[in-house]
Amino acid sequence: MKKVYYLPSCNTCTKIIKQLNLANSFELIDIKTNKITFEELELMKNLSGSYESLFSRRAIKYKSLGLKEKKLGEEDYKKFILEEYTFLKRPVILFDQHIFIGNSAKNIEEADFVINN
Repeated sequence: MKKVYYLPSCNTCTKIIKQLNLANSFELIDIKTNKITFEELELMKNLSGSYESLFSRRAIKYKSLGLKEKKLGEEDYKKFILEEYTFLKRPVILFDQHIFIGNSAKNIEEADFVINN
């Protein structure tokens, strides 16, 4: 399995895809136009260990919905990611049985090593 869940309008996502040379060998999934399915999210959760690890607290709606002041659980994270694409931390790179979530330098370096070795 070789997939990247991302937003084409996100410069960071497109930079990472280019940096790791993923465009030709990975299925690129625009999360804005291709809503994340329950099955896809379950696969990501099983690989990552939790819905929380997939949840973006940087989403504008996180603050506007007052979620910062609430105690969220796993079912909440799942619900919000399925309802609104902006709550998925991105990019999410799936490679075989590996998952790489987000754009931290350490994460991208690790993805580069696993994918290209």
